[in-house]
Amino acid sequence: MIQVKFKNLDKSELAREAALEKIEPLVEKFPDLQQSKILITLEMENSALQAGPDMFKVKLHIIRGRYDGITVKKTEPSLYVALAEVVDHMLEVLNRFGDRARVKARKRARALLKNTESEVNFDMQNSG
Repeated sequence: MIQVKFKNLDKSELAREAALEKIEPLVEKFPDLQQSKILITLEMENSALQAGPDMFKVKLHIIRGRYDGITVKKTEPSLYVALAEVVDHMLEVLNRFGDRARVKARKRARALLKNTESEVNFDMQNSG
């Protein structure tokens, strides 16, 4: 489930659709995300004390499932640039997450194989 939340920003169907359109390829690439809740927060930051351009912050937070707790935030002068940056960074984070899991599984398999080989060698020495 993907939820789009607006903070200090008028709700816009165009912004909501853009956010959902950007996130869909991530969900397609990482099927485990379909069981997760994805919260996208679109926020505008501006200072009443200091003149300057408005800054847009996009936060993507994954709740539940395999990728539970992963959060990525980006702030840019354009909402759509911030959205694109967040999706790119989340893609990197999810890829690294998968790499870590594969490395751990490979390490466990090698350790198991090494233990099995040493037991076989020990049995062969004692029987011969």
